[in-house]
Amino acid sequence: MVAEAPIYTIRGAKLSFGLNPLFTDVDLYINRGDKICLVGRNGCGKSTLLKVIAREIEPDDAEFFIQPGVRIGYMPQEPDFTGFKTLREVVEAGLPKEEKNQTYRADRLIEYFAINENQNPEQSSGGERRKAALARSLIGEPDILLLDEPTNHLDITTIEKLEDLIKKFSGAVIVISHDRMFLDHISQTTFWLDRGVLRRNNKGFSAFEDWEDQVIEQEIIEQKALNKKIAEETEWLHKGVTARRRRNMGRLRRLQQLRQERREQIKMTGSVNLEAETAELRSKMVIEAKHISKSFGGREIVKDFSIRVIKGNKLGIVGPNGSGKTTLIKLLTKRLEPDSGFVRIGKNLEEAYFDQNRITLDPKKTLWKTLCNEGDHIWVRGHFRHVVAYLKDFLFKPDQAQCPVSTLSGGEKNRLMLALALAKQSNFLVLDEPTNDLDLDTVEWLENYLGEIDEHQTVLVVSHDRHFLDSVSTQTIDIDFGKVTVFAGNYSFWYESSQLALRQAQNQKLKAEEKKKQLEEFIRRF
Repeated sequence: MVAEAPIYTIRGAKLSFGLNPLFTDVDLYINRGDKICLVGRNGCGKSTLLKVIAREIEPDDAEFFIQPGVRIGYMPQEPDFTGFKTLREVVEAGLPKEEKNQTYRADRLIEYFAINENQNPEQSSGGERRKAALARSLIGEPDILLLDEPTNHLDITTIEKLEDLIKKFSGAVIVISHDRMFLDHISQTTFWLDRGVLRRNNKGFSAFEDWEDQVIEQEIIEQKALNKKIAEETEWLHKGVTARRRRNMGRLRRLQQLRQERREQIKMTGSVNLEAETAELRSKMVIEAKHISKSFGGREIVKDFSIRVIKGNKLGIVGPNGSGKTTLIKLLTKRLEPDSGFVRIGKNLEEAYFDQNRITLDPKKTLWKTLCNEGDHIWVRGHFRHVVAYLKDFLFKPDQAQCPVSTLSGGEKNRLMLALALAKQSNFLVLDEPTNDLDLDTVEWLENYLGEIDEHQTVLVVSHDRHFLDSVSTQTIDIDFGKVTVFAGNYSFWYESSQLALRQAQNQKLKAEEKKKQLEEFIRRF
């Protein structure tokens, strides 16, 4: 049986920005129905490569082979909603010109993703805008679907809907995402972009870590061999005489080439670096909330909720978008007063707060001034650190220190917010959607950081990243439009418990309906 030809191929793609090469001889192919995750370190060029595939950016050099009639749907990380009055207009904008009258497709997608179609994009939440952008990329019924961070701002229910849709989708899909559970569930092939080189593995993301280890081990072996060769050539150079050097310019050029190869091998992007340290909390009780309720415009957000948070607890808050997760955090941290009930905070509580809306960031300020208004050192949990050195801990380059915040990407802004929050010597860490826009390495670092903090530190975190919640939380608060429930255990425990409760409720409903039918049949016969 002859294998089907790829529907899309790129050969020898090269792309540089200024003097910095981003890709060098990238080759890739996409088969019909491929489910591909595109992974790589922060700043390696994943989003740019997706734009090249979408033909949004032309590379410096490349050959493209695309089967006639192949359609591409593309959702960028930061979709543009300029000029649209409603979310429905956003969705319908994805229809090809010759199919503009087929608005029933928009109806299907709007219903599937539960999009508030008449809402103005400028007044919509990040989740609503993301759903509309997803629907726009799908409405043209593409053969290749390109998604850049599709799960950002989505709640868990919508992420699961997207997973189901991708699994059933007949076309090919390439996804960039920091959501590891999402990638585990949908991918069958992995593209790995690393230092300008693209590798392909015909296994899903769940096999990536083992594959990465194998590649790194092989690189270490090759680097040792290269170092040995350089040492031999350098020894030859030191022994040689001037005339001999002139006759062996080719060998000298080869030595310079070997040294350049070694520089390329060791030129790895840094990893986030910060040790966990907490302020001592004398009180065992961190937060006590008794019978708190809160409503906005007649809509109940929290109803008669009580909780006692003990020192060392790590609580994850889950719930649909708009259910009140951020409101609950503000109530528990006394940023918002309840309509009834009370909240009491423990003595000597030192709080560090990560705000998903980034309201503490001034876009006009430089990164330097954001961290340190005066001088060149910042007080980091009891110690002075140079601003540039501290920024390097969070993967910022030295020359970025004097750049305004407005020049940063979404992920970089979140890393700056983390730098601000974690500089403070605290014993109570509040994180509202910290993983949005972050790359995988930074999310994993944050997991490890939260896992290493001692028993004095209490954590309250809102996230839709299921793997992150599994790794971080020891308790789960489920908020569902007024009803708030506390579970002992992480996300997976909560999910299994809630699914069990749902199945039990469905069984009880079926039994009740069966009894009702039997009663009606009895009455009919009587």
